[in-house]
Amino acid sequence: MLTRLLRTRLRPYISQVAVVVTLLVIQTVGNLYLPNLNADIINNGVVKGNVRYIFQTGALMLGITLVLGAVAVVAVYWAARVSMGVGADVRAAVYGRVQGFSTREMNHFGTPSLITRNTNDIQQIQLFLQMALTLMVIAPIMCVGGIIMAVREGAALSPLLAVAVPVMALVIGAMLITVVPLFRSMQAKIDRINQVLREQITGVRVIRAFLRVPSEQRRFHVANADLTATALRVNRLFALAIPALMAIMNLSSVAVLWFGGHLVSEGSMPIGNLTAFLTYIMQILVAVMMAVMMVILVPRAMASAERIKEVLDAVPSVSDPVHPVTPASVTGVVEFRDVTFGYPGSEQPVLRDLAFTLRPGQACAVIGGTGSGKSTLLNLIPRFFDATGGTVLVNGTDVRDQELEQLWDSIGLVQQRAFLFSGTVASNLRFGRPEATEAELWHALTVAQARDFVASMPGRLDAPIDQGGTNVSGGQRQRLSIARALVKRPRLYLFDDCFSALDAATDARLRTALRADTRDATVVIVAQRVSTIMHADQIIMLDEGRIAGIGTHQQLLATCGPYQEIVTSQLGEGVAA
Repeated sequence: MLTRLLRTRLRPYISQVAVVVTLLVIQTVGNLYLPNLNADIINNGVVKGNVRYIFQTGALMLGITLVLGAVAVVAVYWAARVSMGVGADVRAAVYGRVQGFSTREMNHFGTPSLITRNTNDIQQIQLFLQMALTLMVIAPIMCVGGIIMAVREGAALSPLLAVAVPVMALVIGAMLITVVPLFRSMQAKIDRINQVLREQITGVRVIRAFLRVPSEQRRFHVANADLTATALRVNRLFALAIPALMAIMNLSSVAVLWFGGHLVSEGSMPIGNLTAFLTYIMQILVAVMMAVMMVILVPRAMASAERIKEVLDAVPSVSDPVHPVTPASVTGVVEFRDVTFGYPGSEQPVLRDLAFTLRPGQACAVIGGTGSGKSTLLNLIPRFFDATGGTVLVNGTDVRDQELEQLWDSIGLVQQRAFLFSGTVASNLRFGRPEATEAELWHALTVAQARDFVASMPGRLDAPIDQGGTNVSGGQRQRLSIARALVKRPRLYLFDDCFSALDAATDARLRTALRADTRDATVVIVAQRVSTIMHADQIIMLDEGRIAGIGTHQQLLATCGPYQEIVTSQLGEGVAA
């Protein structure tokens, strides 16, 4: 999975990778050549007392070292450029894919996991790639080249390599097999930490109000301790493996000096060759140690690559059609034809056999008990879900046949949970229509009953809004969200229980102003309060996912039992009579 991901993402950087590899090959070959020159200095200069040869060869070694230093700097620079570029591309790809997810995919992955995948997991890939472009190029060349040069300098000592290198490879292989599942587990546990933190930070007021701080602390402690225990297991393995590798390395050096010393004393091996052989042994073992460093990164990068590919390979259940159909005109007409919808894995459909038509100039309200499917019905119109049966038409065309952006362009949506973005009041209002004038913004604020409190804010339209709108009240967030939809001037407005935080007087003024301002558009209001929808042109009463009645307030009072029950429970017997 890691190889497939990098093979795809490295294609735009192939020329830079070639430059890095070329420079690293030059650097490694130069490093392998230096011990040979050092051996020549000892054999031909020190032993023979040739000072001139010592200075000449020493100057050559110094020049090579300076060149190799410059080559190393350039190679590391380009390796960093490539790894950061690939990381940016993968982040953009994950972000783009997530933007196309429907609610089904968002629920499948979960927000905490998607955040972790687009941050921590991609950082692991970046770090691995940067190290791979340096260590993974240098290590094999240095190891193979070191073996060749070592055998060339002292063939009699080469059997030591046949023992040391396989033993180190065995230690590395055993460690790799053990830690890969642990790193995969660690990423899942980081997801869990993110989930717990997100819930506790978002719901901190609820936690404090219900005196749940100790229990939430325990919940975080359990998740944190679980991650810590796994991380400690990984580090214990490395704590055992690295001393073992160092022991092999040091014992190899001792063996070289022991056997090499005998060869030198016998006169069968020059002292310079022994020094070079010892240096090559060190280079070979350092190359193996580099491989160990990559072993630390590879398992985690593999686990991260799998998680990233899961997102990139996920096929959104809601996507643009292959051959999109453009509506003849944007009328705002909405039609449900025998629509049924059920969530994946659910035993019963949420909505059954819905059939009705919503027309411009009408305010249609949807009401029903908790869990009756009101919000689900609304979400089928902008195609946040696809109906499992029947057809939803907007502007006379099946929503599944339209391009999503074209469909959404004709819709102004205000969700049940009002959300504002960090910026200013003006930037939030212009979210759906950037070219809107200040006069249009103030008009929308007036209709949404938000003009007074915006006018009193420091900076007025330029007043800052924190992320999520946390620096304004719930009612103010709802009114600003309504104003944002009004600024867009769509042909179809969808209001999903967005009047719940308003007092009765503000609710009444807003509905009156809204009715006058949206007279040419289709308006759909989902609400819990009868007082919010009783003046609608058409009311759809949902009961357990079915339409219990359609009509005006008076018609439903006369003919629809479930509607009478809701009215009685909220307004009293006298109104229902």
